[in-house]
Amino acid sequence: MTTAPDAACPALSRYDPLAQSFLADPYLLLAEIRAEVPVFYHPGLDMWVVTRHRDIERILKDHRLFSGANTQVPVFPLREAARSILTMGFGATPTMSNGPEPKHSRVRSHCLKVFSARRLEVLAPTVRARAAALITGMLRSARFDAVAELTFPLPASVIFALIGFPAEDTAMLKELAAERMVFTWGRSTEEQQVRVAEFMVRYWQYCTDFVQDRLAQPRDDFTSDLVHVHLDCPDALSVDEIVNVIHAVSFAGHETTTNVATSALLRLLTDRQQWAALCADPSLVPQAVEEALRYDPSLFTWRRVATERAEIGGVEVPAEAKLLLLIGSANHDPQVFDQPESFDLRRAGANQHLTFGRGIHYCFGAPLARMEITVMLEYLAARAPSLRLSPGASVEYPENICFRGPQELWLEWDKPEGDPHR
Repeated sequence: MTTAPDAACPALSRYDPLAQSFLADPYLLLAEIRAEVPVFYHPGLDMWVVTRHRDIERILKDHRLFSGANTQVPVFPLREAARSILTMGFGATPTMSNGPEPKHSRVRSHCLKVFSARRLEVLAPTVRARAAALITGMLRSARFDAVAELTFPLPASVIFALIGFPAEDTAMLKELAAERMVFTWGRSTEEQQVRVAEFMVRYWQYCTDFVQDRLAQPRDDFTSDLVHVHLDCPDALSVDEIVNVIHAVSFAGHETTTNVATSALLRLLTDRQQWAALCADPSLVPQAVEEALRYDPSLFTWRRVATERAEIGGVEVPAEAKLLLLIGSANHDPQVFDQPESFDLRRAGANQHLTFGRGIHYCFGAPLARMEITVMLEYLAARAPSLRLSPGASVEYPENICFRGPQELWLEWDKPEGDPHR
C-alpha cells in the first residue's frame, strides 16, 4: 500500500481540470492517468483524485466511510463579501446530496414516493408537447443554436412544471444555473461571487415563498405532494426540508439534463453514420440515450469526504481526506467498457455507467432525464434527418470541475419545401 502517487507520471503535470483544453477533450489524458496513477493527491485542489470505475462505485455505495457532506461546498474559498451575503439570507441546510443520515434517507424516501411513476405518467404529455413546440420553433431556421433553442429550455420548463413554478418565471430561475456552476465548482472573481450570492439569496426566498403558497393552497404538483406529507405528519417532513428539496431539485433537475442532451446531439452528429442509423431505426433511441449518459456524463466529477483513514485502489488516504471522483473517467474505464473511447449507440452494457451515481444518493430524477432525452431524439430523428453540425462552429465548455456540457451547439438542416410544421 502506498500513501502518495507516483510523481514521475508525466500525465499528471498536464492535469488541470479547469483548463479549456482539458474541458474540451479530457478523455485521452484521463486514460493515461487512470492507467498509471489511478488514485493521486492534487495539491492545487487539496483533493485525492479517483479515476477507476470499481473504486468510484465502491465509494459511492459506502456512505458510512465516504460522506457526501462536501458536495455543495465551493471548491475554492469564497470571499468575505460573498460569505456575508449568504449568511444574511441563504438558508439552505444539508438535506439531499449532502445530507447526513438518517435525515437524508428520511427525506429521500418521501421524495421517491411522490416522484412516482404516476407523477411521471402525468408529466409525459407535457414533455412531448414542450419538445414538439420547441423543435418546431427551432426548425423554422436553417441554422440555430440547439442549446438556446432546445436543450436549455426543455428540461427547465419540464422540471419547473413538475415542481409547480409558474411558466413565466422560467427565464429568471434558469439564470441561476450558469452563474452557480462557477460559484460552487469553479474559480470566480469577488465581483462574480457577490453577484451570485445576491441571486442565491433571492432564489432561496423565492423557493421559501413558493412553498408557503402551496402550504396555504396545495395543488397538483410535486411540491404539493410533499406539502401533503407534512400536513399529514409534521414530524415526517418539515417545511424547511421541503424548501431545501425544491431548491435542490429546481437546480439539479435541469442543468444535468441540458448537458447530456446537448452532448448526445454532438456525438451523434459528429458521426453521421450513427445519426443516419438512428433516423432509420428509432428503436435505437433508448440505447443512444444510455450511451450518451456513459460517454459524456453531465456530472463529470463528484465529491466525497473520507470519514476515517481508508484504502482506495491500493492508496491510503487519511481521515477527512477530500475526494474528487472522476465520473467521466470511470465511464471510460476499459475494465468495464470495451473500446470506451468509441461512441457506439449499439453498445451492450452502456447502462453500467456511474452518471446517476450509486447507493443511497442515486439520482431519483434519472427516469425523467431519460424520458426527456428520448423524446427529444425521437422528434428530431423524425423531423430532421438532415440535421448536421454547422461547419466552423466551435464547442466550448463552462470552466468548472463538476458540470460538463457544450455551452452552444450550432446545427444546420435542409428545410424541405412546403414543410407543414413551418
